[in-house]
Amino acid sequence: MSQLIWNGLFVGSFYALVALGYSMVYGIIKLLNFAHGDLYMLGAFSGFAMLGAMGGLVKSQSLLALFIVLLLAMLTTGLSGVVLERVAYRPLRRAPRLALLITAVGASFALEYGTRIVAGANPKVYPVRLGGTTLHVFGARITVQQLALVGVAVALMVALHLLITRSRQGRAMRAIALDPRAALLMGVDVDKVIARTFFIGSALAGAAGVMAGGYYGKIDFLMGFIIGLKAFTAAVIGGIGNMQGTMLGGLVLGLLESFGTHWLGGEWRDVFAFGCLILFLTVRPTGLLGERVTERV
Repeated sequence: MSQLIWNGLFVGSFYALVALGYSMVYGIIKLLNFAHGDLYMLGAFSGFAMLGAMGGLVKSQSLLALFIVLLLAMLTTGLSGVVLERVAYRPLRRAPRLALLITAVGASFALEYGTRIVAGANPKVYPVRLGGTTLHVFGARITVQQLALVGVAVALMVALHLLITRSRQGRAMRAIALDPRAALLMGVDVDKVIARTFFIGSALAGAAGVMAGGYYGKIDFLMGFIIGLKAFTAAVIGGIGNMQGTMLGGLVLGLLESFGTHWLGGEWRDVFAFGCLILFLTVRPTGLLGERVTERV
C-alpha cells in the first residue's frame, strides 16, 4: 500500500506541474492550450541538446549540469510559450472559441513534427540518468533522486502559489480572470500579463520535461501527447482554473493510476485514467475545488 501511494504521488507531481500551465491559461483567457504538453516535450529536447553541448561537465558534475540545464530549459520553453501566444493565439483572441481550439491542435502538431524534423524520429537517450541510493520508508522503496525531483516540483508549485497570491503580477492575473475589460480600464496591461502567464506555465512544463528525461532516460517527439492529455485530466479533476485544485488533481490522478494499474494491470493504465475523467465530467464537471460561475456576456 505504501509503495502504491508513493508511486502515485511521484507521478502525480509531474502531472500537477504540467497541469498548472493548462489551468493558468484557461483561467485567464478560457483557452484549452492543447499545445501545452508539447512544450513539456520541447523542454526535454532542449535539455538533451544543452547537456550534449556541455560535454565534460556532464560526466564530472552530472547533477550540477542537470540543474543548470533545468533553468535554461525553463527559460527556453517559457520564451517558446510567449512566441506561441503572440503568433497563434493573440490574433484570434476575439474569434470564436472553436477557432482557438483548432489553432491549439494545429500548434501541437507543428511543435511535434517540427521537433521530429530537427531531432529525428528515433527516441533519444538522455546524457544524464538519475539513479542511486534506495531508502525503505514504511515498506516503500524510495530513491534519493525521486525525493529530489518531488522536492523540486513542490518548490516550483509553492513559488507559483506565492506569486499568484502575494505579488502584484498575481493580482493582475486574478483581475483579468475575473473581468478582462474592467482590468484594462483599471490600467492593467492585459497583453503583457497574458504573455507572462504563458511564460510561467510553459517554463513549468519545460522543467517537468527535463526532470522526466533525467529520470526515465529516454525521450521522443511524441512524449508530450499523452502527458498533455493527462495534465488536462488532472486540471479537470481538480477544477480547471483553480491553482490549488489543479495541484490536488495531479496528485489524485497519480494515485488513481497507481492503484488502477495494481488492480487491473499496466495495460489498463490509460483506460482507467481517462475513464475517471469521464466520470468526473459526468458527476462533478467543476472538479474537486472548482466552482460554478455564470459566464459574462
